Amino acid sequence: MRRACLPLLLFALPAIAQVTPIQRGAYLVHAGGCISCHTAETDDAVPLAGGRALESPFGTFYAPNITPDRETGIGGWTDEEFLTAFWEGVGPGGKYYYPAFPYPSYTGITRADLLAIKAYLFSLEPVRQPNREHELPWYLDTRLAAAAWQLLKFDAGRFTGDPELDEEWNRGAYLVRHLGHCGECHTPRDALGGLIRDRELAGAVGPDGKRIPNITPHPEDGIGSWDRQEIELFLELGMLPDGDFVGGAMAEVIDDNTSQLTPGDRRAIARYLLSLPALPDAEPPAD
Repeated sequence: MRRACLPLLLFALPAIAQVTPIQRGAYLVHAGGCISCHTAETDDAVPLAGGRALESPFGTFYAPNITPDRETGIGGWTDEEFLTAFWEGVGPGGKYYYPAFPYPSYTGITRADLLAIKAYLFSLEPVRQPNREHELPWYLDTRLAAAAWQLLKFDAGRFTGDPELDEEWNRGAYLVRHLGHCGECHTPRDALGGLIRDRELAGAVGPDGKRIPNITPHPEDGIGSWDRQEIELFLELGMLPDGDFVGGAMAEVIDDNTSQLTPGDRRAIARYLLSLPALPDAEPPAD
């Protein structure tokens, strides 16, 4: 598959606040994993123009075009519409989103970060590429189903740091829980597709039946045997403690997301992960 190429802008964390919103947004687009989901898996795919199939137990969702094309992308969105999409899971015109768009995690992102992301996306060349319709069973093929899901499973709210812990720990929590939305893959879901919060990051089974790893510090089932430097190196290069390299979907996450972070942000993620409760695997590994 063709790698999505966008300008890479790395800054030491204290300096990120000093740069322009567009530069800050370019960094945050990588940190938020936008490229992997919103770029089709074809050799001629245009980054962020949509079309990627996202398979789930509930059907196949297709990621939309998020370039600033006014007709097929987000070029007509106001700042408040952009914020509402991420914070409330509701698009322009009151269109409720399915949680394939990870707004249950993105709801915690700050206003400043979201507006920087918007500034960057709106600085890109508009791409006219209509979005594909999702392929869902009849009982889910309505936005009323998405609205009902929100009533049952969605709690909106910004990230609140822990005042008893330092800035690095809180930065790691923000990146893992919200901007990086790690729990959307690494946390098991209930029958309605909601995250099981008391099993957060304890591993899950993907739509292909393969195991998504436990990334809590459990010594056998998770990453409890890894030291902080090994986690940082994994996030940078995809290299496991035994010297092997990760494959599959996580390899793409490394390429487009965690390898693009500052060393300080990778340290913060490692610090946060190792501070979590050590949970055993949430489900038995798939055969």
